[in-house]
Amino acid sequence: MEYLLTHINRYYPLPAAAQNALLNSLEKTVLSKNEFLLKDRQICRHLYFLEKGALRGFYNSDGKEITHWFAFENDFVTSFYSFTTGLPAVENIQLLEGSILWSISKEQLAELFNNHHEIERLVRIAYEKYYIRLEERFVNAQFKTAKELYENMLLQSPHILERVPLGYIASYLGISQETLSRIRSQF
Repeated sequence: MEYLLTHINRYYPLPAAAQNALLNSLEKTVLSKNEFLLKDRQICRHLYFLEKGALRGFYNSDGKEITHWFAFENDFVTSFYSFTTGLPAVENIQLLEGSILWSISKEQLAELFNNHHEIERLVRIAYEKYYIRLEERFVNAQFKTAKELYENMLLQSPHILERVPLGYIASYLGISQETLSRIRSQF
């Protein structure tokens, strides 16, 4: 839990009272590789902090899994759409490795917002970082070639290649495994 506090304080330092209230609201969750944190059509009622491990978010489209994000240590994770709206999720969240997460329910988070405005600011900053990553991904997908996307991943997130199966990486990049193999052979 100290790991979480250290990370949070990099975003926005919280006063002791807010830190204690937050820590008392968190629940530790330990899951094994291939387990699901969330399946589509379920309502996501928690925001998670990933202390250890790796996950992926994916959609099912005509029987095909389309990976659209990965999360690793120090990432906040949720089905943003479902968590925010209270409607069923349209995505799945699956563990790629055994993982340790800290969770907080939407209700507990709302209560913390009311009692500790610093926590509201902290979560707003985390949401902003999420939105920036989402927009970068959208822009990259629209304007970069598959080779440029792969090269960008190598520069910004080389750990993905070490921890994620190639099939998921190809799906994430929007290309076939064969195309990914051809691109990889050029590096």
